Amino acid sequence: MPAGSLAATERKSIFGTKLRWSICGLLFFATTVNYVDRQVLGILKPVLEKELHWSEQDYSWIVFSFQLAYALMMPLAGRAMDWLGTRVGYAIAVAVWSAASMLHALASTPFQFAAARFGLGLGEASNFPAAIKTIADWFPRRERSFATGIFNSGSNIGAVVAPLMVPVVAAHFGWRASFVFTGGLDVIWLLVWLSFYRRPSEHKLLTREERLLIESDSEGERQEAVPYSKVIRKRAAWAFLAGKFLTDPVWWFYLFWAPGFLHDQYNLDLTHLGLPLIIIYVAADFGSIGGGWISKGLVSRGMDLSRARKTAMFICAAAVVPVAGIMFTGGNLWLTVALISLAASAHQGWSANLFTIPSDTFPRAAVGSVVGMGGMGGAIGGMMVAPLIGLWLDYSHKSYGPLFLAAGSMYLIALFVIHLLVPRIRQVEI
Repeated sequence: MPAGSLAATERKSIFGTKLRWSICGLLFFATTVNYVDRQVLGILKPVLEKELHWSEQDYSWIVFSFQLAYALMMPLAGRAMDWLGTRVGYAIAVAVWSAASMLHALASTPFQFAAARFGLGLGEASNFPAAIKTIADWFPRRERSFATGIFNSGSNIGAVVAPLMVPVVAAHFGWRASFVFTGGLDVIWLLVWLSFYRRPSEHKLLTREERLLIESDSEGERQEAVPYSKVIRKRAAWAFLAGKFLTDPVWWFYLFWAPGFLHDQYNLDLTHLGLPLIIIYVAADFGSIGGGWISKGLVSRGMDLSRARKTAMFICAAAVVPVAGIMFTGGNLWLTVALISLAASAHQGWSANLFTIPSDTFPRAAVGSVVGMGGMGGAIGGMMVAPLIGLWLDYSHKSYGPLFLAAGSMYLIALFVIHLLVPRIRQVEI
C-alpha cells in the first residue's frame, strides 16, 4: 500500500465510526463558551450594581437588549446557516460574539453595556441553529436527541465554568479583564473549527461505514432549500416556536437573575456565589444528557418516536413544578439550591427533546430555518419578560416568590400547546 494511503487509513482508524461524536464535541465546546460569555454579566451583577449604581430596571434593560438582538437575528441566523453552510456561518457568528464579549470591557454606562450586549446577542443567536443543523447533517435520526443533549449540556458546563473562573479573574485583574478573557476562549474554538470541520460529504476522515450509518434512516430527506413561506405554514414549526416562547424565558431568568437572587436573599458575595451556581448548573448538565437519554432509551425499547419524545418532555415538565415552592424553604439556602437545581436540570432535559422537533419533522435543508424561527420566539418571550421582572423586583422590593411560581407552571402549559399543534411528531410534507 502506498505511504499516503497508509497514512490516511491510520488517521481514519483513530476515529473508526466515531468521527460524528468528535463533531458533537466541537458543538459542545462552542455551546460552553457561548454560555460562559452570556453568564459573565449575571455573575458580576452585584459588583456592577454597586460600582456603577444600577437599579433592577437598568439591569433588566441591558438583558432586554441582548434578547432583542437575539430575537431579531434568530430567523436570519437560521436562514444564513442553510445558505452559507455551518462551517462558514458558524465561524462568522463566533467571531462576532467574541468581539462583542470583549467590548464589554470598554463599557461604563448602562447604555454602553446594552450596546455591547446587543452585539453579543447578534452573534450568539446563530449557535443553536448552526449546532442543530450540524447534528442533522452528521447523525441519523435515532441518535439526534442524544447528540443534542450532549452538545446542549455545554450550556450548563459554561454556566459552571463561569462562576469558577470569573471571580478569580475579576479579583486579580478587575471585572473588565473577565470579559476579555472569556472572549479569548471563543477565538480558540474558532481556530479549531476552521481547521477540522467539514460536511460529511467532504470530510476525509469519515469512513464508509460511518457514512452509511449517518444516512441509514435519512432516506427521502429533502436536500434543496425550503422557502420560509412553506416553513411557516407547518404546525410543527409553530409548535417548536410555542415551546421556546413559553419556556426559554424561564431559563433566561435562572441564567441572568439566579446570582442576584442568591446575593439578595442569602447575602452571598462574589466569592461565595460559585458553589451554589456550580451545583445548579452541574445538575442541569446531567438533565440535558438525561433528557436525551430517556427519549433514546424509549425508542430503543420499541416506543414510537412521537410518543417517546412527548413522554420524555412530560417527565421533564413535571420535574420543574417543585420550584414553585421555593418561597416555602424557610431561608434554607441548600434546599433553595436543590429546588433550582432540579428545575434547571429538567429544563435542559426538556430542551434536549424540544430541539429535536425540527429535525424530527422537517427535512435537513429546513432545520436551520425552523430552529431560527423557534429561537426568535424564545428570545421574544425573554425580551417581553425581562423588563417585567425588573419592574416587579423594584416594585416588590425583590420578592422572587411569584416569579418562581410562574416558572414552575410554564412547562406543562407548553407541552399542552405543543400537543394541540402536533398530536403526532412525524416528517411533514413539503
